[in-house]
Amino acid sequence: MVRIARLTKGKERRKVALGAALALALVACRQTSSSQQAPEPGDQAVARVDGETVWASDVKREAVAEGKIGPGDPLDASSDLFRKMLDEVIDTKVLAAEAVRQRLDADPLAQRRLAAARERTLEDLLVDSVVSKAVNRGAEQALYQEFLKDRTVSEEIHLRQIVVASQADADAVKKQLAGGVAFEAVALERSTDAETRLKGGDLGEMTTDTLPQPLAQAVQGVKPGQLAGPVKVDAGWAVLRVDDRRPEPPQSLDQMRPTLIRFITFDQVKDLVMRLRSRAKIETLIAPPAETSGAPAEPASAPLEAANALTNAPGAGNALRP
Repeated sequence: MVRIARLTKGKERRKVALGAALALALVACRQTSSSQQAPEPGDQAVARVDGETVWASDVKREAVAEGKIGPGDPLDASSDLFRKMLDEVIDTKVLAAEAVRQRLDADPLAQRRLAAARERTLEDLLVDSVVSKAVNRGAEQALYQEFLKDRTVSEEIHLRQIVVASQADADAVKKQLAGGVAFEAVALERSTDAETRLKGGDLGEMTTDTLPQPLAQAVQGVKPGQLAGPVKVDAGWAVLRVDDRRPEPPQSLDQMRPTLIRFITFDQVKDLVMRLRSRAKIETLIAPPAETSGAPAEPASAPLEAANALTNAPGAGNALRP
């Protein structure tokens, strides 16, 4: 399913070499080109190379292909980046024209490279068409509600600690605290943890699902203001105090949208590729890889497992995993 993941990246995958190959193909068929007509409504002519118009959309497409901007980002024609991308588009066109003049495009290997560039572009156009129909606010909202329904709820917790060398010392610290001595004062006086000692033992806020297992178990069910421990830690023994705890709020739809779109995109492309492969007559003419003794076979769920990688954004939990 690596190929499917590659497909979902769309135009971001195409680098300068592919752009040059496409430019070469365009130059070769310039006689039938309609480059004098705006390819998009409201498009702006920004240059001409040997009579062929360069449009603002051509420059933006190059910027997206090189990863300078995102597919939906604006690109002001007066910006330095636009000028730089325009120069690169012009360079590509004059180099491609010279390649055609030298008839480099007539070489059989060059023809195969141009054909491959065309196939990749058609591939992206098809993926864009399928995904644009599937990615909409309704689909995003439905998947977001599934995330809210299935998410594992964690807690935000604010902890303080006093770290000492032995369990006996920790018991003594806990006795001091139970007698009414301020936690911050005991931390300053007795804690061996240099990072938190001068801050009253303050560990700051974190989520319970990120705590080391011993600490998570020690603070389970402990209410704000209560002590926990002693618990064994790497630096010795710790006495903890829970200052605050509350349910971790879910990410908003806007925060989750990039993850939701990636998931919907991957799901649509996966289904598309599998459907087309099932209809195509495919013959693999090379031997299958030799089986390695003891190596596990790829599970039938491998395509779905590949989708999981797209859903590992913070806060996604298990909800977006098929």
